[in-house]
Amino acid sequence: MNSLYFKSLPRDMNAGLVVFLVALPLCLGVALASNAPLFSGIIAGVIGGLIVGAISGSHTSVSGPSAGSTALVVAQIAALGSFEAFLVAVMLAGLIQIALGGFKAGFIASFFPSSVIKGLLAAIGVILILKQIPHALGYDAAPMGHNSFHQTGNTNTFSALVETWFNIQPGAACVGLVSVALLLTWDRIKWLKNSPVPAPLVVVTVGIVMSLLLRNAGGHWAIAPSHLVQVPVADSIQGLLKFLNHPDFSVLNNSKIYMAAVTIALVTSLETLLNLEAVDKIDPEQRSSPPNRELVAQGIGNVAAGLLGGLPISSVIVRSSTNINAGVKTKSSTIIHGMLLLGCVTLIPTLLNYIPLSVLAGILIVTGLKLASPKLVKQMWSEGRPQFLPFIITVVAIVLTDLLDGILIGLGAAVFFILHSNMRRPMKKTMEKHAAGDEVLRVELANQVSFLSRAALEATLREVPRGGHLLLDASETDYIDPDILDLITDFKTTTAEARGVQVSLAGFKDRYPKLQDRIQYVDYSSREVQSGLTPRRVLEIFQEGNQRFLTGNRLVRDLGRQVGATSAGQFPMAVVLSCMDSRTPAELVFDLGLGDIFSVRVAGNIARDKVLGSMEYGCAVAGAKLILVMGHTACGAVNAAVDLISSHKTVGEATGCMNLSSLIAEIQQSVDRSKCENSGQWSQVEKTAYANEVSRRNVLRTMRMIRERSATLDGLVSSGKIAIVGAMYDITTGEIVFFQTPESAVEKLPITMAAGV
Repeated sequence: MNSLYFKSLPRDMNAGLVVFLVALPLCLGVALASNAPLFSGIIAGVIGGLIVGAISGSHTSVSGPSAGSTALVVAQIAALGSFEAFLVAVMLAGLIQIALGGFKAGFIASFFPSSVIKGLLAAIGVILILKQIPHALGYDAAPMGHNSFHQTGNTNTFSALVETWFNIQPGAACVGLVSVALLLTWDRIKWLKNSPVPAPLVVVTVGIVMSLLLRNAGGHWAIAPSHLVQVPVADSIQGLLKFLNHPDFSVLNNSKIYMAAVTIALVTSLETLLNLEAVDKIDPEQRSSPPNRELVAQGIGNVAAGLLGGLPISSVIVRSSTNINAGVKTKSSTIIHGMLLLGCVTLIPTLLNYIPLSVLAGILIVTGLKLASPKLVKQMWSEGRPQFLPFIITVVAIVLTDLLDGILIGLGAAVFFILHSNMRRPMKKTMEKHAAGDEVLRVELANQVSFLSRAALEATLREVPRGGHLLLDASETDYIDPDILDLITDFKTTTAEARGVQVSLAGFKDRYPKLQDRIQYVDYSSREVQSGLTPRRVLEIFQEGNQRFLTGNRLVRDLGRQVGATSAGQFPMAVVLSCMDSRTPAELVFDLGLGDIFSVRVAGNIARDKVLGSMEYGCAVAGAKLILVMGHTACGAVNAAVDLISSHKTVGEATGCMNLSSLIAEIQQSVDRSKCENSGQWSQVEKTAYANEVSRRNVLRTMRMIRERSATLDGLVSSGKIAIVGAMYDITTGEIVFFQTPESAVEKLPITMAAGV
């Protein structure tokens, strides 16, 4: 870790310098806007850099006095009667924050909607542009750190822009416009952008030189001191110490102090956690900052700020985003910015006061352009209305009110869309049709079912028709709110009984004694189910199962319950003769359960004597109603049969596996030998197409051989007790095509009729 800090030091020094240049006027501006001593803003900035920066686990966040807290500071100073009493509240707020971090309260950061976080970033960008345009043009009526929409003198952000047009200071405007142009050009020229010298430092240097030249020019071009940075200047160390204010602990018996402390702690913690999430999103390295550690760091910083006379501290998005844009690598930049604030304010305050405010405004305008980029707006628009509307509402609300009010409005909008989404898509609903013919509405509950889902679940329960069947599946659920449990219990015991609705429950844990798992429908092939089936219905079950396999909406079965239920005997619906290919498991591709079929698998799905014996048992003894012969595309056995004919080799010669000879020979009876003689000249597409056609012909031949070689099965077909159906499974799509021949069943089934082979 030490090597990382050392390796990144040059870039972090550049970033720290840029952040210092931005933070200096903001510290003073926030203090001025808060009706607090000017030096209290500097103290907060120094503590935010040195103390909070050292303790924080974030490499990108920069803390200091926040413009979003100015209204709070003004109100609390007025309510408590003095700035010294206010400092006590700041100290207590810091202790509360330390406790919040200790109790892991930072977890709430995970619940901030991303649309609000991105709205915060874009809004800060818009505010920087709108608020800094007047300063860039030399109109400094409002403090530089003031970000609220409403300003002093019954003005607001937009009216200030209008007033700026009539109060442009030519010299300051010239410096501001040159600064913006230089910064934008710097980013577009590769060798300048990769230069070790940070662009803001060059801009500040150029601004100071231009200011001095314009002062010599005199007249209306000269930049007055009111348009320059105004750091308090002390004549000695004792004079500097007089700038410090200390807390008045005599007010600890005043209950207002504690209310103020709670308010400050909550506001600064919320702002910190929101900014931390926002900064992590724009961090090029996508690092994750620990929120609980950040709360502790902020708390220690606020205790120090209260003791030394500083404003409340929180993570500040403007400084943090400037830090990232300047190429920060580690949190050393935050500490360096704090050292520069402390050193320059104490040692060279006079030199700092040569910096034009319009230069710093230009830096902030360019930062705002990066935060409020059209690319971000386009991205949020592409994510749909549930994301875009909370985003744009957050942006507009922050711009037209202030940071905290706007965030609360944005959070409210996001919660509304979350509730609306819960109403529309709170849970997965599937209508399932089982082998016994039962239609069951399966409602799959989410992992966490809070009270927010009550309205949607209640509407779903009302949709169950009279005499219907409902399955509430909590298999993936870890928590169910007591309100939801009461709703389910009331529906099961009262409403369902009155409306003749059967309610099945699955996956409910032992901690819900009123809701014991119980399945009231048959989801496997029992004696009763089998006796009510016909060949046509079994075919429909297979067709429906393959559709579910294709769409991914497979029936949910309690296999453990099926194991117990089928232990008393087996009552299969069908016998499936398929290839031994590992890609063609019949139970899966037809979405079947335990005991639903007799599965016979042999290479090339051919009907040899032992295979026929198994099929006779499945139909004549076990009662299966259908025989399905399933071939598939890209069958290895069929490909081998075709290749051996074209190469004029035997199985033994080609593979050394002598026991395969009779099997391959039987498959070869479905091959047109004359056609295969020229297969060496076919393309791969032609070979594949012909092999698949042979597989289909092989299925048709097997269907015929079943009746020819088994009098038992032939008699069952003739009496209509069973039917023989063919199928081809496409291994690339999972789709199955069914067909029959005129002699495979006594009735025409709803599938393709194929000629026999």
